[in-house]
Amino acid sequence: MIEIDGAKGEGGGQILRSALTLSLMTNSPFRILNIRARRSKPGLRAQHLTCVNASASVGQAQVEGVCLGSREIEFRPASIRPGSFRFEIPTAGSTSLVLQTIFLPLSTAGSPSEIEISGGTHVPWSPCFHYLEGNWLLAMRSLGFRADLGLKLAGFYPQGGGRIRVRAQSLQRRIAPLKRLQRGELLRIRGFSTVSNLPESIAHRQRDRALKRLDDLGCQVEIEVQTLPSPGKGTLFLLQAEFESGQSCYFGLGARGKSAERVADEAVDALHTFLRGEGVVDEYLADQLLLPLAFADGDSKFRTSTVTHHLLTNAEVIRAFGAAEIDIRGELEQPGVVEIRPRGKR
Repeated sequence: MIEIDGAKGEGGGQILRSALTLSLMTNSPFRILNIRARRSKPGLRAQHLTCVNASASVGQAQVEGVCLGSREIEFRPASIRPGSFRFEIPTAGSTSLVLQTIFLPLSTAGSPSEIEISGGTHVPWSPCFHYLEGNWLLAMRSLGFRADLGLKLAGFYPQGGGRIRVRAQSLQRRIAPLKRLQRGELLRIRGFSTVSNLPESIAHRQRDRALKRLDDLGCQVEIEVQTLPSPGKGTLFLLQAEFESGQSCYFGLGARGKSAERVADEAVDALHTFLRGEGVVDEYLADQLLLPLAFADGDSKFRTSTVTHHLLTNAEVIRAFGAAEIDIRGELEQPGVVEIRPRGKR
């Protein structure tokens, strides 16, 4: 049984989620100790319970120690089972992170799967639905994955109550490796400025602020104003930059007392930082690509805008399962080059 220390690296829920995915992909049991030891409320929270239960359902696994606040579990998978699944997070926990935990195993299961997840779709500290749809899914499709994502209801923090639906097709070929070291010229910038149960003028203010600050980039900028159905109130502003080879994506979320201009500034500031560097893969997508590339049909190499704690931690968990050799060249919080050499083929 593989033993994982949840206090290492960034010490959060990512260690657990990556271990669950790797366990399913390699059919390896594991024990994890000190779950989320570096968080203010350590142990399993509602979102993490849903990740464990979803993984157990997909992998027909035996699990010990699963309860709210638990700091140690054992997970023994059997075989991956495609099908129709529905998972509910009773808080505003991230639906995106639950999906990413089970997406890779279900995509290798041999038959399509239908997944519905309820909870938070646009919440802090996790990729929002529109980031998944506009950035993560495009990258996954370039590796050979096939899926459709649908947003039925937006769930903003702190209320949650959102709902996404996913159809994950079975891989028709091996996972393609990724080689992205040069991004080329900036072609265009697209974006969304959205509100739920708030005046549409807020979305227009977000858009207008960004258009003013992006005017000097010398490329086409299109930002669409939308309203999203939701049980609660919230705003989102997202920018997606398209290059000759690759793209990057950044967003800001509204909060009580936070101006529309500040929401837009968060996304614009992050994009400007990316454009000043030579990164090809943004810092958030970089660590999300490690798991699928660990099972690719060949070596991968890409340049990321920032070496993050999440990237380094994800690499450590992958090494613990023996799935791939990973070299990361670059200092923490600085640009870097990532190389992934899978040890086996699935």
